[in-house]
Amino acid sequence: MGWREFIDLPDLGLYNIKAKVDTGARSSSIHAFDIQPEEQDGQQWVNFKVHPLQHDDSEVVQCRAPVKDSRQVTDSGGHRTQRYVIDTTFNLGGEQFTAEVTLADRGNMLFRMLIGRTAMNGRYLVDPKLSYCVSHQPQTTE
Repeated sequence: MGWREFIDLPDLGLYNIKAKVDTGARSSSIHAFDIQPEEQDGQQWVNFKVHPLQHDDSEVVQCRAPVKDSRQVTDSGGHRTQRYVIDTTFNLGGEQFTAEVTLADRGNMLFRMLIGRTAMNGRYLVDPKLSYCVSHQPQTTE
């Protein structure tokens, strides 16, 4: 795979997310905001919103998922934050698998999603010179 790819997260209703592939990051992460935890039938859930398009905050997708964990994550700047962790289905390069994703405010980051090495482990080899090796840029209607 290349250093950036398009990914679908169908459990969350998110498609054609431009993601940065980051072998230096352990966890995958998606830009989430208005994060609201709740309990239902003894299970922890989290409701959150996502701006799925890079450089565009006009589209908002409401998402909901069971909470797998809440843990301290250290970002690239060395800052530690508490984040919710969910499991969700990844559709990437014709493969479908479940991987962990942390919910984080990535509003100031170039990419709305980061694919970390845990999700790639045993599945992909990364060539940092290339882009969109296992995915294709979505066709626009413009």
